[in-house]
Amino acid sequence: MQNIKRNKPNILVTGTPGVGKSLLCVKLAEITGMRWIDVSKVAVENNCLEEFDQEYNCPILDEDKLMDGLEESMSLGGNIVDYHSCEFFPERWFDIVFVLRVDNTTLFDRLTARGYSGKKLEDNIQCEIFQTILEEARSSYAEEIVHELQSTNAAELESNVQRIYMWVQSWLQTNTET
Repeated sequence: MQNIKRNKPNILVTGTPGVGKSLLCVKLAEITGMRWIDVSKVAVENNCLEEFDQEYNCPILDEDKLMDGLEESMSLGGNIVDYHSCEFFPERWFDIVFVLRVDNTTLFDRLTARGYSGKKLEDNIQCEIFQTILEEARSSYAEEIVHELQSTNAAELESNVQRIYMWVQSWLQTNTET
């Protein structure tokens, strides 16, 4: 898909739950006019769930069904995709990938405020400690399109929004005909 001419880029925003993906994506969608795709919400709305994981208290994603459902939207471009995992998305879908990171104390506070506890809380904290999502992105996409961004506070959020907005403007200038 990267060789297909689109009018707007596709962006993947990923990271451990609680790093601020959705807040960033909402702000980006507002200032860029791009479409925010909250994968978890799309999966529920389009019945792309296989079963329920009792241990983690969450549904299991039917990745193939989800990919089939998103293919047309992704081919058109102009999407900001928000999900806590990234290795199953086709590489051709994205022009750039942003992995949000946060310090463990902040992440712990955010996840406990969401009601995470026990194994689910511990595993998500470990995921951040061991940079699992960052490594997943680096092994799934070309090195030059994967960018790590800190997302601990409001100043970093605004800086990230502006950085990505500037990237979108540059992409538009380079990739669209005038």
